[in-house]
Amino acid sequence: MFKFCKYLSATTLSAALLVNLPASAQQAPVTDPAPPKAWHLLDLKESGFYGISLKQAYMFVQGKKSKPVVVATIDSGADTSQTDLKTVLWINKKEIPGNGIDDDHNGYVDDIHGWNFLGGPGGKADFTETTEEVREYSKLKGRYASVTDSTATNKKEYAYWLRVKTVYDSTVNKANTEIGQLSPVMNALMVTSGYIKRGLNLPANGTFTQADLVKVKATNDTLSQSKYVWESVFSQEGAGSTNAKIIKDLSEYLAKLNNDVSPDLTSRKRVVGDDPDTMDGKPYGNNLVKFADAAHGTGVAGLIGAVRNNNYGINGVADNVKLMIIKAIPNGDEYDKDVANAIRYAVDNGARVVNMSFGKKISPHKEWVDAAFKYAASKDVLLVMAAGNDNQDMDLQPEFPNDTFLDGSSSDADNVISVGASGPRMGQNLAGDFSNYGKKSVDIFAPGVKVTSITTDAEVDTEDGTSFSSPITAGIAALILEYYPSLSAKQVKEAILGSATPLKGTMVLKPGSKTEKVDFTTLSKTGGIVNAYKALQLASKMKGDSLAN
Repeated sequence: MFKFCKYLSATTLSAALLVNLPASAQQAPVTDPAPPKAWHLLDLKESGFYGISLKQAYMFVQGKKSKPVVVATIDSGADTSQTDLKTVLWINKKEIPGNGIDDDHNGYVDDIHGWNFLGGPGGKADFTETTEEVREYSKLKGRYASVTDSTATNKKEYAYWLRVKTVYDSTVNKANTEIGQLSPVMNALMVTSGYIKRGLNLPANGTFTQADLVKVKATNDTLSQSKYVWESVFSQEGAGSTNAKIIKDLSEYLAKLNNDVSPDLTSRKRVVGDDPDTMDGKPYGNNLVKFADAAHGTGVAGLIGAVRNNNYGINGVADNVKLMIIKAIPNGDEYDKDVANAIRYAVDNGARVVNMSFGKKISPHKEWVDAAFKYAASKDVLLVMAAGNDNQDMDLQPEFPNDTFLDGSSSDADNVISVGASGPRMGQNLAGDFSNYGKKSVDIFAPGVKVTSITTDAEVDTEDGTSFSSPITAGIAALILEYYPSLSAKQVKEAILGSATPLKGTMVLKPGSKTEKVDFTTLSKTGGIVNAYKALQLASKMKGDSLAN
């Protein structure tokens, strides 16, 4: 599951949403000033914001010719008509669009911009899925619910069942708690949104932003409290968001939670039609990569390569990329089969960098994904992954996929980078409070707090998440390969990791804690933050040994 944004906190907002406040208390909470929209691209010394020094990077390669680089995003799809994306999409020139024939004989019919592994006949897609632990629990409970340590005959499978059950119990308990908290929040948001729209003379389907609230004249207590509610909400979600986007995100999150508690275990078979537990090589999916749930993948793609300097949206990190859009991640947990096939699709169709902004806690067919990772390595393709947003130590609680292979052949793949999320300013909040971390498991940090990218229902949107940190890093990898195309995936990884100055002595709040501070260098292998300028400098000194054609 992609954990892109932090959903509204019922605890934080309960006073505003569920209690009648006196007029004297109705004022917006005080928050830190928002960073600039493109802070993730800035240089620390020049601006005071801990970005990736992209201007300096482009000055370093000024006058040097670049070559196009294909970058694949394995995600929720993307809005292929988005102004910032439509001219930089990968096009499969071996396919004739719309003729219903697999012209290039790669097993995928009319795969013009990529492929949808969640697709099915009739142009459908498997939007909302359960978590993997719910699926596995449902499969195994009939066999193991009454088994004990002493009666188990297959100790390995029984141990797996116990792990699945532990994660399942935690997931369902958390889901029930959050449904109880967030359902009244959703109701309050719907009601107060209606009052604000009437106060602004907007139609029923109208939208408003934080800036619009100053126009609301609080003529009664109900409108005054509604204004306070939305000031509180926008202070968390960012000035660039809208009431419609916030309600939509929360609605999707509640749908996911409800699907964990009362799972629809037939949607995959009903919509896609394949068996996700069988890797039989049979084709499945469809070529439609733009669906209603494409916002996440659109934002990810934009950070990598949105058209630069077009006075619209944002500037992507890389300026000469072709974005291959692969839809394999639902609102819920991805299937191992889809991840493995998506990686292989990207590799076989020319991607040199693959971004993977997703993760989960159980991987029943990890061997399939491991094999795909190794296949990517054999073809010299770099895989860049989001570390995840559970503020947990990945060394102790790993998430999947990862490069600790089941057969023990590698615990630190040369072609894999795991990325945590950093904030805009030096100081105790430099590490994102939601970010996963790990001295052995996370390679590096990159901007992931209040980062702005493009979206499907507005020009831009600002969110938090390692889902943003990963494509920013993938964009740097693509930029390196544009100007130094003979470098191998291993060398690109070395250049990126070498660009991170270890921030020894920088004490930050440990992700998930409000009080405990740790040295920033303990949170990742490098102990630093990506820097495009320094990465290009290092790359320029390397002798290329790429295996790519």
